[in-house]
Amino acid sequence: MSQATSLAPNAAFISYPKQAVFGRNLPKNKIYEHSGANTRLKELFVEQVEQIVWQYKLAPETINLPAKVGVPELQIFAIQLKTADLNLDVLRCIDGAVQFPIIFELSFDGRTQIIAAYKRPNESDASRWVVSEYFATEWLPSDTARTAMPVVLDLGGLYEQLLQRLIPLLPRQQESLADLVARIEQVTTKQREVEKAASKLAKEKQFNRKVEINASLRQLKTELEQLSR
Repeated sequence: MSQATSLAPNAAFISYPKQAVFGRNLPKNKIYEHSGANTRLKELFVEQVEQIVWQYKLAPETINLPAKVGVPELQIFAIQLKTADLNLDVLRCIDGAVQFPIIFELSFDGRTQIIAAYKRPNESDASRWVVSEYFATEWLPSDTARTAMPVVLDLGGLYEQLLQRLIPLLPRQQESLADLVARIEQVTTKQREVEKAASKLAKEKQFNRKVEINASLRQLKTELEQLSR
């Protein structure tokens, strides 16, 4: 997958305005109540999550940017981890419990990672949200210099700017965020097909079948390359 090399490694580390500070601890049991978390999910929270802080509330009244359909507010959650690895079901659970788009800042052992999914209201049921796969930065020192918040016209534009700093593909000309995320999902699917074909080729003994599989693999790689640019 081609990388968005035009952005600095710390581009997703944003210095949010002081007037947007919310700074409230979010009890795990509140998340359980609003998400219907099962026993397994509760165990993951206990094992992997030390603390969840609702760090910033980016809203019309806090940063003077108008809301946009699908982005009435944008929340920044800081999560202190107990382990280096976090099961993404934990984030899915939080996203399911909070009815706003969220940017997560994970911290562990002096390092921080920014991670988020593209989250939008379900077209057939606005009370439910559709959540994409998660996109993340590398782990960087927690004291990494932060960049200024991007200049945008509304909260929807801010959300797009923040997400695009996490997404590993550059958007095509006139490509919407929704279309970019859909293309990334196609890339992920195609990568699995390439890996499956390569594994089949390595195991195949018959020459004629190897030729067929190899031709199919070349085609899949071409399609992957086209999707990735």
